[in-house]
Amino acid sequence: MPLFLYTAMDASGKEKKGKIDAAAEDAAAAELKKQGLFITMIKPAKGAPKEKQQAAAAPGAKKKKGFDLNIAIGTPVIKRKELTIFTRQLAILLDAGLPLIRSLRTLEKQSKSPILKKILGASADSVESGSTFSEALAQHPKSFDKLYLNMIRAGEAAGAMEVILNRLAVFMEKAAKIAGKVKSALIYPTVVFSIAMLVTSGLMIFIVPNFKKIFDELLAGEPLPELTQFVMLISKILQEQIWLVGVAGFGIFVAYKVTNKTTMGRYGIDWVKYNMPLFGPIISKTAISRFSRTLGTLMSSGVPILNALNIIKETAGNEVVSSAVGKVHDAVKEGEGIAAPLGASGIFPQMVISMIEVGEETGKLPEMLEKIADTYEDEVDNAVGALTSMIEPLMIVGLAVIVGTIVIALFMPLTKIIDKLGK
Repeated sequence: MPLFLYTAMDASGKEKKGKIDAAAEDAAAAELKKQGLFITMIKPAKGAPKEKQQAAAAPGAKKKKGFDLNIAIGTPVIKRKELTIFTRQLAILLDAGLPLIRSLRTLEKQSKSPILKKILGASADSVESGSTFSEALAQHPKSFDKLYLNMIRAGEAAGAMEVILNRLAVFMEKAAKIAGKVKSALIYPTVVFSIAMLVTSGLMIFIVPNFKKIFDELLAGEPLPELTQFVMLISKILQEQIWLVGVAGFGIFVAYKVTNKTTMGRYGIDWVKYNMPLFGPIISKTAISRFSRTLGTLMSSGVPILNALNIIKETAGNEVVSSAVGKVHDAVKEGEGIAAPLGASGIFPQMVISMIEVGEETGKLPEMLEKIADTYEDEVDNAVGALTSMIEPLMIVGLAVIVGTIVIALFMPLTKIIDKLGK
């Protein structure tokens, strides 16, 4: 029998790791559930025969002869907006009393997305062959992340799938809303900055060289002002050695990508983002809102606190927050609350810590986390509005300074030429 590695939580919330022999992954999961464990991770052990690993990775899937096209074109991924709509529609159908398989088949027929249609069809086939819904979705990890899968598992365990799906849909809609606001705040400065760079490059490449010819002819042998010499040097580099600029830009891009591959590198990059002026407050408030909303949604859905913190750590999207949540997880594992270690992290405001303390003391932590998330979503709205109103004059002033510097640099030698021609 194939050997599987698993990580799970017991009834008291303690994490357990181990190995189990089973014919397939769904059989291993069923056996662990009988033992009263809540599964957070299960996978074939390394060294197992390749054929068995493939069979375990897709329990209940029908074997097909020939070449699998998915291998050639890559794993299909459901778009976030489509996934949110699917989650909401599935909750409505289940709430109306339709069985799960019939609901999946209905959504498969009406879906206009070929990727969603294919995944829904495969999931319905898996459920029909005996897999649970969460096991069927787990065969598509690129589309359904750990947060989604664990909430579905919680819904299966509680027998309240439609309630969990509604919470998931609300969570995803609010996450998409706040992400859209942050992106919209970045569009304007990006466009203005790009135009400023194009205008500046045009001046330096096409206009400044013409003035250089005039200065060389009329001020031969006379030194130019230092500012003019600097502008001429930049112009010469852009005109004659533009490839160096391209290589430097590509080098910076590669260095960023390589740095972002390491944990320490990601932490450093995210720390800079978290503390940068103007955009830092928006990023930090967005992170706090996401943490609170995710933890509150998971806990109110019945997911154990340690399991919920593990999920948040892996799906935070910010290494600074992920590191802080990891320390909170370790502290909670030792029997502490979450307020004290969160406060020690230094990235959560005192107001958030105080509200979480009150939530822990009153036994209403999920509700308090939802209030924190609502509060900080409003804070993000205000911060985005303030940033937008602040960036416009800053960009105009910045562009004026750049163009004005070039104009002054070109005008300074002209005064000498005018004096010379006057004499």
